[in-house]
Amino acid sequence: MKRNEVILVALMALLNFTHILDFMIMMPLGNILMPKWNLTTSEFSIIVSSYSLSAFVSAFFAIFFADKFDRKKLLLFGYSGFLIGTFACAFAFGTYSMILARTFTGLFGGLISAQILSIIADVIPYERRGRAMGMLMGGFALASVIGVPFGLFLANKYDWYYPFLVVAIFGVLLLPFLFRFVPNVNSHLTNPIKLKERISNFYDIFSNQAQITALLFSFLLITGHFIIVPLINPYLVYNVGVPQEYTPLIYLVGGICSLISAQIIGKLADSYGKRTVFVWAALVSVFFVVLITNMPHWQLFIVLGVFGFWFSSSTGRTVPGQAMITQAVTSQTRGSFMSLNSCVQSLGTGFASLMSGWITYSDAKFSIHNYNYLGYISISLILVCVLLSYQLERKLQYVEV
Repeated sequence: MKRNEVILVALMALLNFTHILDFMIMMPLGNILMPKWNLTTSEFSIIVSSYSLSAFVSAFFAIFFADKFDRKKLLLFGYSGFLIGTFACAFAFGTYSMILARTFTGLFGGLISAQILSIIADVIPYERRGRAMGMLMGGFALASVIGVPFGLFLANKYDWYYPFLVVAIFGVLLLPFLFRFVPNVNSHLTNPIKLKERISNFYDIFSNQAQITALLFSFLLITGHFIIVPLINPYLVYNVGVPQEYTPLIYLVGGICSLISAQIIGKLADSYGKRTVFVWAALVSVFFVVLITNMPHWQLFIVLGVFGFWFSSSTGRTVPGQAMITQAVTSQTRGSFMSLNSCVQSLGTGFASLMSGWITYSDAKFSIHNYNYLGYISISLILVCVLLSYQLERKLQYVEV
């Protein structure tokens, strides 16, 4: 990758770090907020899903105006509102105020992911995009390695709202660098598309087999992953018996494994084919989903090992999977399509969070029941994605990048 490409992707990874950390840190706080606010699994899942579902709304409307603006300006607008919402979360005092704050954050956060992917797809050629996606996923790994463990440390040592304050402050410090080094991405404005054509293009997506398959693939991929994520921390603490002070280690080890595997997987995807790497990673991940959702009272080092492999295999699915999705559309309408993709992913995340709360329940000691059912659903969706990846690869052969 060229120097300017590395700087761009590094900044996008840091932005992704704060964006993802804001979403990720909410879920591990479940074992603190559930007893503090006396929440059921269903109530906690509503708090988690409120961000995703509001992000779905904003991402949906962005489909019709995303390609009308410079991608950099739209990204910075969404990120600024996102930081304000994150700051507001720190001052929530109960279920309803937190849902309101998370909803506001999600409305702006829904604009971010699509713009990040669109900027990278517009600036970086497809032959180097696998490496770029690997670096971008480093933002997710960084959130796991540094952000979540440090956030949980702050929450355990001081109070639950400290992680939100830290994310907001870090994001504010990042803004000047985004203004300075992210280039204006406006080549798509040379021949702007009118609203009527934009609406027509939206309907055209549903007549394009490659794009329909990519969106379905994206929805099932994110749903299959996140259905077991919201209740992992309460499950480990109240079912598996992991002491609360050691839960940051889960995300530290998993994040390190994910950070390393993201770079390796990105290179392998470019060298051996994105579909091939995706299939192998998906099949390996199934084994670890079974272990995680049926975990007995194991010693801590075994739990850490299982989660390290699960993080790595999950990253192995996401990196080539996202690279395949970006190829389903041309540059001219990529902003709208990636907004729809972000919309679909937010819907999948919100739906998965709600489903996890509906299927499970907690007892008086906050132990989680029926968690293994979530694992079986996750495995089923992962295997469906494996089958879809073959169809998607065949359809992508007829798309001009």
